[in-house]
Amino acid sequence: MVADKGKKLKVTEEEETDHIDGELVISIEKLQELQDELEKINEQASDEVLEIEQKYNEVRRPVYTKRNDIIKCIPDFWLTAFLSHPALCDLLTEDDQKIFKYLDSLHVEDSKDVKSGYSITFNFKENPHFEDTKLIKTFTFSDEGTTKITGTDIKWKEGMGTANGSNHEKKGNKRPLAELSFFSWFAETEQKEITELHDEVAEIIKEDLWPNPLKYFNNEADEEDSDADEDEEENGDEQDDDDDDDAEDDNEDDDAEDN
Repeated sequence: MVADKGKKLKVTEEEETDHIDGELVISIEKLQELQDELEKINEQASDEVLEIEQKYNEVRRPVYTKRNDIIKCIPDFWLTAFLSHPALCDLLTEDDQKIFKYLDSLHVEDSKDVKSGYSITFNFKENPHFEDTKLIKTFTFSDEGTTKITGTDIKWKEGMGTANGSNHEKKGNKRPLAELSFFSWFAETEQKEITELHDEVAEIIKEDLWPNPLKYFNNEADEEDSDADEDEEENGDEQDDDDDDDAEDDNEDDDAEDN
C-alpha cells in the first residue's frame, strides 16, 4: 500500500515536471515570435531612417557647397580648425601644417544609399609638396560587415615626401621621436598603428569636424570645456559652503544641548 502511494507520488511529480517544461517551451516559443516581430519592425524603421537621411543629404548638399565657397575666402581655415580640435591637433606635424596652408576645401559625402559607405575629400591648391589636387579616403561597407578602405596614392614632388614621417628630437631628451605625417593616413599600409587610426580619424572628421567646423575655427570647444570646468568648480564651492553651514549648525545644536 505504501509502495503504491509512493509510485503515485512519483508519477504525479513527473507529470507536474512535464507540465512545467511544456509551459516553458511554449513561453519561449511565444517570446521568440515576439522578438522576430520586433526585428521586422526595427528593420522597417532602419529602412525609413535611411530614406529620410538620403532626402536630407540632398537638402544639405547645396548648403555645404555655399559653406565651402565662403571658407575658401578665410585664410588657413581648415588648418586652424584642425589645430583647435582636441583630437586632430596632435596628428599634424610641423611639415603637415605647412601643407595644410594649401588646403582649399574639405568635403565629406555619404554613398547614395547612405549605408554602404562614405568618402572624405581634401582639395588642395597647386603647391610645392605634391602633384595631386585631390586626396580622397573612401570607406566601403559590405553586407557581410567588412570595411574596404582605399586612399589616394600621393604623388610627392622630389624631396617633398613626408608620408614615412620624420625624426624630431624631444626637448630635454636625446632620444629622437618619430612623428608620423597625417598624410600617411591616405596610404595603404600594413602597420598596425596606422590601421587602427583609419576609422578613428575618419569618424572624428565625419561626425564631429565636418558638421560644424566653425566651432573649432572659433575655438568654441575649449570655451565650452572651460565653462563646464567653471560650473563644476562653482558647484564644488557651493557644496563646500553648504557643508560648512551644516557643520556650524551641528556645533550650535551641541552647544545648546550642553547648556
